[in-house]
Amino acid sequence: MRIEYTSLGLMSGTSADGVDASIILSNGVDKYEVIIERFYEYDKEIKVNIHSLKQKIHNKTHIKKLSKDLKDLERKITIFHAKAIKDLSSDNEVNIIGFHGQTIYHNSGEKISYQLGDAKLLSQLSKKDIVYNFRQNDIDNGGEGAPLTPIFHQLIASKLKIELPLCILNIGGISNVTIIKEPIGSLNFTSKDIGPGNCLIDSWVRNNSNLDYDKDGNLALKGTRNEIIFEQAQELFSNRKNQNSTSLDVNDFDISFVRGLSLEDGANTLTDFTVSIIGSALNSLLSNQETKFKKVLVCGGGRKNGTLMKKINNIVTKVPIKLIDDYNIDGDFVESQAFAFLAIRSQLSLPISFPKTTGCNQPTTGGRIIKY
Repeated sequence: MRIEYTSLGLMSGTSADGVDASIILSNGVDKYEVIIERFYEYDKEIKVNIHSLKQKIHNKTHIKKLSKDLKDLERKITIFHAKAIKDLSSDNEVNIIGFHGQTIYHNSGEKISYQLGDAKLLSQLSKKDIVYNFRQNDIDNGGEGAPLTPIFHQLIASKLKIELPLCILNIGGISNVTIIKEPIGSLNFTSKDIGPGNCLIDSWVRNNSNLDYDKDGNLALKGTRNEIIFEQAQELFSNRKNQNSTSLDVNDFDISFVRGLSLEDGANTLTDFTVSIIGSALNSLLSNQETKFKKVLVCGGGRKNGTLMKKINNIVTKVPIKLIDDYNIDGDFVESQAFAFLAIRSQLSLPISFPKTTGCNQPTTGGRIIKY
């Protein structure tokens, strides 16, 4: 019988709105149970600093130039995570913590994935063992460092006993898909980032209003698509340099092509552009017999954008698209659950990335451990 661990996973995604925290009980292989989960919203200063610094970093030399500002922000983010740990674990025993940190720069071409977060300080503050830096070993072994959640997506599919093949679509800042062909015990799954999720819409709304995002797609619903800009954006995306990459970053995209539009028209045009990319990717996968799936389960913050989801459903008509919440899994916390699960696998020296997910040379372990 496999040993079970109580693991706390902490995930702050590319939207940088706060920290998702989940405590799960799992053996790191074929079983997991959610104990508790909660969202901790960043204060305004941290949010502003994250987005401001991300916009200034376009290559690794910028990281060095901004090292002082990054160090200061890293400390604040770490202390914030420590408070979340204290709150969530006060009534729940935790054996290990999976600490993803806040991605500030990811570039598949440069083989860099840089997350802010001081694991040693977090271990001291929380008095717990910390697993961090999940992506570096994958990069060192030829991978792109992302996506890392597919092995957990396969566990979800097995837990729910859903007919395979299955597609899990995560719409975070970036959209990614996992195609699960066989149940646990097989490594027959693939995954990749497919394009923007919330990042373009969020950035437009933040820069042109006092809002953080387009709640339920209401702004887009009031606007009108600019056809010329929409077509130009599609052409630019089709001719982008990193078409063969399995991982993307919000800095791979910008919203300059919609400048001059009204808030609502810009939101509408960006929503339609995002939908066209997600829809095209799903339809392309459906047309391939090797990846053809029977259902799409959607998780991530983008699933709450009713306008976005309705438009995706209008484009992808050959299979049912369901929210993962319909299966009693909170779609906000899939990734924090995943990093709790990956922390256990790191503890057990089990692989967390695979050639058909990140492009690494062979199934690869990941995550460095700070022992308290």
